[in-house]
Amino acid sequence: MAAAQHTAYIGLGSNLADPVRQIEQALDELDELPLTRLTARSPLYCSRPLGPQDQPDFVNAVAGIVTRLSPLALLDQLQALEQRHRRVRQRHWGPRTLDLDLLLFADRHWVSARLTLPHPALLERAFVMIPLADIAPGLVLDGARAAQRAKGFDGSDLRPLTPPSR
Repeated sequence: MAAAQHTAYIGLGSNLADPVRQIEQALDELDELPLTRLTARSPLYCSRPLGPQDQPDFVNAVAGIVTRLSPLALLDQLQALEQRHRRVRQRHWGPRTLDLDLLLFADRHWVSARLTLPHPALLERAFVMIPLADIAPGLVLDGARAAQRAKGFDGSDLRPLTPPSR
């Protein structure tokens, strides 16, 4: 019996080593993960760092996928992809070549030492909610549609970049 197919959303961020290229490449690589297909990619946005301000601005996007992987198997694949982009974890919220966050996995609620779903800060971050609303405006999150939630941000710390090439 084949595993069920699930819709998931991934937040992408980069502020090192040509961040636009890092995000574009990672979006392409998401489509190459086992048992997974990329279904949507948001435009790219530039945002100030969430943590320490002594680092470059970030390029952010959100991707929609369908996958037959479990949440933890998908997380393993995302972390392996970060490693292929030479991600180094030197400090919390520090600079990085690639950051991939599993934001939502179907309608699953999950809490473990490795993964919390939905992502605990999902509704608090403009650099996640605005691109998520770009690709899934009707997605209901905590009783409100993504498009409505995105309107709750003034967007002053988020600057649209050129839309992704594909």
